[in-house]
Amino acid sequence: MLGYAVNCSILLTGLPMRERPAAARASGFDGVEFWWPFDSAVPSDAEVDAFVRSVQEAGVQLVGLNFAAGDMPGGDRGLVSWPARSTEFRDNLDVVADIGERLGCRAFNALYGNRVDGESAQAQDDLAVENLALAAAAVGRIGGTVLIEPVSGADRYPIRTSAQATAIIGRVAREGDASNVRLLADLYHLAVNGDDVPAVIAGDAALIGHVQIADAPGRGEPGTGELPLDGWLSGLRQAGYSGWVGLEYKSEAADPFAWLPREGRGSAARTA
Repeated sequence: MLGYAVNCSILLTGLPMRERPAAARASGFDGVEFWWPFDSAVPSDAEVDAFVRSVQEAGVQLVGLNFAAGDMPGGDRGLVSWPARSTEFRDNLDVVADIGERLGCRAFNALYGNRVDGESAQAQDDLAVENLALAAAAVGRIGGTVLIEPVSGADRYPIRTSAQATAIIGRVAREGDASNVRLLADLYHLAVNGDDVPAVIAGDAALIGHVQIADAPGRGEPGTGELPLDGWLSGLRQAGYSGWVGLEYKSEAADPFAWLPREGRGSAARTA
């Protein structure tokens, strides 16, 4: 079976960020993932230590972490291709790798960044390839993988389909000599953007480094929308994917995990 990990940046939001890993563990999960959990790309040592301690003391595995992505609530969607903030992204790389090394995390999502005024798409894409190669080298030192994610709901974000993401992955491999860049297949985003999800699973399985889910419409928990998530996850297993599935959905339910029997949440289910 696939292992489920709670995205603690979008779920359990009634709790302070540092309490969410323990709440995920109390709900029966062994894995958690986070967007960038700090206000700056280079947080203080004390902030990093507090975050690391919250995960360690909860007894969960950090299975996914975003690089710094700017002001997400304000509409930013990454720094990778943003010329004015390229230095900020590069300064973030060693911090991410350090957290990954301390917590055993090996999957790191590099949100590509919106198109910005005054810069050509080619210039942004060329910069992105450079920065992704640097990111791949930084996390490659700890055996990590950089993830590229198609995203919905952001009109100026240029990576919307699996084909667009895999094209960038190919460029980074060719021009940056980086073999540790993979696709983050968020089945919700792919479906909302009109991608053929079964075709992505069948054709790109070897490039998928991480999976996330939510239902649509609404981006709620599985069963609240119309997506055949069970079938798609079954297809991923049959295609050879054996990694984690991040629960990256919004829920106002008293128990946002009621759809998933408790015996299917932890590591025992993952190895069954």
